[in-house]
Amino acid sequence: MTVYEAEEQPRRRRGRRGFGGFIVLLIIIVALLAVADRAGASYAESILSDRVTQQVANQKATSDKPDVTIEGIPFLTQVATGRYQEIKIELRDFAGPAGNGRTIKMPLLDIRAKDVDAPLSALRSGQGDVIAKTVTGTGTVDYATLAQLSGQQGVRLGEKNGKLTVTAPLTILNQQVTVNGTADLTVRGNVVSMHFDKVTAAGLPQLPLVANLLTNYAKQISVDLRIPPLPLKLTVRSVRPTAAGLVVTARADNVQFNSAGV
Repeated sequence: MTVYEAEEQPRRRRGRRGFGGFIVLLIIIVALLAVADRAGASYAESILSDRVTQQVANQKATSDKPDVTIEGIPFLTQVATGRYQEIKIELRDFAGPAGNGRTIKMPLLDIRAKDVDAPLSALRSGQGDVIAKTVTGTGTVDYATLAQLSGQQGVRLGEKNGKLTVTAPLTILNQQVTVNGTADLTVRGNVVSMHFDKVTAAGLPQLPLVANLLTNYAKQISVDLRIPPLPLKLTVRSVRPTAAGLVVTARADNVQFNSAGV
């Protein structure tokens, strides 16, 4: 007796088509979740950007609109727990008052907030507390700005072997010389002291008068740099000379993102 199996082949094709449809559906679901994840992150980033903008204004400072990025994936999982691993905040063209009518500028104030507690209700309403366990920030003050603080003509600052250096023209005993020296940097609160203990100049006689003139000039170019009030309660902790300028590092703990926390 002849047995025909023609009906089994279409069933296998239907099975493959069914499996393929499942894969397509799974891809669509994953894509929708990814879109929802990114949309949710963008919404939260916008809220946090507005809060940082308000803090910058409260400090009488200015900057471009804060660029906020919530790090870590998936975002929706972080929303469910109300805890965010890291939030990156970039303030471009930051500028703030430094006293005596001066303004200190930083091309970029790069802020990182870690271990952030942000309940979903706070993000939705914009009223609750959003608190970061630690916040760090770095920015660079260019050497031209620092040199202007001395009020002396021709002062040029730079970095060599990790030290802040100075070169400047000076006339001593009717002789034009180039002064060289390095500064000691200390931090007190948001004030950075640049102290030139000693400067030298080649070609001058070894006389007490010359030594006194050089010492006095070192005092004249030793200045205090007052860092403007920073958002998110950031306080200067250290400074470091680099080729691009003086890098300022600040930190704060248990910081609120709402304006009342300033």
